[in-house]
Parts: sequence; structure tokens; C-alpha cells
Amino acid sequence: MKYGIGVSLGVYGCGLDGVDTSNAFAELNPDGTVTMYAAWEDHGQGADMGVLVSSHETLRQAGIRPEQIKLVMNDTKTCPNAGPAGGSRSQVMSGNACRLAAENLVAAMKKEDGTFRTYDEMVAEGLETKYEGNWVTTFCADHPIDQDTAQGDPFATYMYTIFLPEVAVNTETGKVTVEKFTCVADVGTIMNRLLVEGNFYGGLVQGVGLALTEDFEDLNHDTTLKNCGIPYPKDAPDDIELHFNETYRPSGPYGAAGCGEAPLDAPHPAILNAIYNATGARITRVPARPERVLAALKELEN
Repeated sequence: MKYGIGVSLGVYGCGLDGVDTSNAFAELNPDGTVTMYAAWEDHGQGADMGVLVSSHETLRQAGIRPEQIKLVMNDTKTCPNAGPAGGSRSQVMSGNACRLAAENLVAAMKKEDGTFRTYDEMVAEGLETKYEGNWVTTFCADHPIDQDTAQGDPFATYMYTIFLPEVAVNTETGKVTVEKFTCVADVGTIMNRLLVEGNFYGGLVQGVGLALTEDFEDLNHDTTLKNCGIPYPKDAPDDIELHFNETYRPSGPYGAAGCGEAPLDAPHPAILNAIYNATGARITRVPARPERVLAALKELEN
């Protein structure tokens, strides 16, 4: 067994190419609760908590407690368009849309003396009780990449990550095991630590799979969930250490960036670097399955 540690740095932008937009509604109800309507798609990252936190930070000014916020999620009959769940855009785009919807509602509720109108007072004064938040960014469209140099600054908000895996390499079998994974990240203001940590735990394990087991080259073998190499619990390191540096993002809601793809932008080269540190074998293709590691070790002997 040989042991090594690797490092890589990851940078990922939050948003889509060109103009990007997201919308949300905030509605004051007769019982004093507020309903948030958002099509913030959820495939496991915690979109419901994203809507709740992104709206409550503003609604709390009017005395609205978290348990008084109701959510209507992803119903295209009642929710406005929020755009896709891609490009790590959701917290920035839909979070800002929820923030703006809440701000517009709170502004309408606020009286000149600084107190806030009830639902009945809003109706009596002929004020709307439902408000839209619309967040639009043209940063990517206004800052195109230089087509000759591929350089540029196309996103208003970025995520930054440092990956530090520790691996064990069995030089007889070629099997690589990630025994510990330390990760340092800056995803702006952390709106909900449990959700951010959950995204990172899942993303880092996915990175282990990308580096060591996942493959789609053989269309007859690799295109099933059983054979494509998705990591199992036994493939995940028991020791994952997360550290966060919070730097306020001016374009994010309350300073937040995204975090979805931050843990997956560069864990795989860090693992390959750790294999090199352990054995001196430089692997330049993923996945580093045992046969590929053994081949790289054999080349060192020649």
C-alpha cells in the first residue's frame, strides 16, 4: 500500500449563458401567513428550504416567522417561470426572485409610522396582497468570452473550492481508495449550513466516482445504473472534512452564491494528483480503475 495526498482548485460560475431570469410570487393571506410561489426545481438539493430562507430574511421585518411561510413549489399552473435548475444558478437567480417578491410585499405592507398593515387593512385600502419578484441578469451577455483567447469574466457570481483528498493505492491490485477528503470552499453567505454541507458531501462522493469508477465508454455495458460505476457507500470516505470561508457576493441574495456544482468541479484531478503523489504514476484519463492504475505503474518500470 502506498499513500498520497493531492490538491486541486476549482472555480465555477453561477448562471446560464446570455440573459438569465427567474420569477417568484409572495402573497399575504387572510390569516397573516405568507405564501411563496416558486418553480425552483428540486432534484435533492433542498429547493424548498432555499425558497423559505431567501424569503424569510426579508419577511421577518414584518414579523413573519418561518412557520408562517407556506410554499407552493413547481406547480406551473400557479407558479411563475423560474428557469432551469442548471449552471448552479438557482440560489442566485431564484433566491433573488424570492427576495424581491418578499421585499415588494413588505414595502406594500409598511405604513408611514414603520408598522405593517394586516391583510384586512391591505384590502380596505385597495392594496394588492400578492406581489411578484423578477430577477434578471445580463452580465454573461454583456461580458462575452474572447473567442480568440477563451478568456473572460462571464459571470457576476462565482464559487471557489480547494480539494485535498488522501488516498491509499494497492500496488498489487491497482485499487485506489479515498480515505479522507478535506474541502475548503467559498460559496458566499451560507443561507442554510445543513443544505450547503449536504450538497458538498454528495458532490465529493460523486467526484470520487468520477475519478475512480464511473465510465460510459462501452455503450453495451456502462449504460445501466448497475454497471456505470456510481459509487456505493463503501466507496465513500468515512472522513470528510468541510471548511467554509464566507465572502459576501454583491449579486447574490444576501451575499450568497450557488453551491450545487462547486464540490464537483475539480475533485477528480485532485484524486489523480494524490495517486501520483503516492506512486509517481501520472494518470491523465478517468476513471482510474485498477487496470489503468496497474498499467501506469508498469510504465514506471520500463
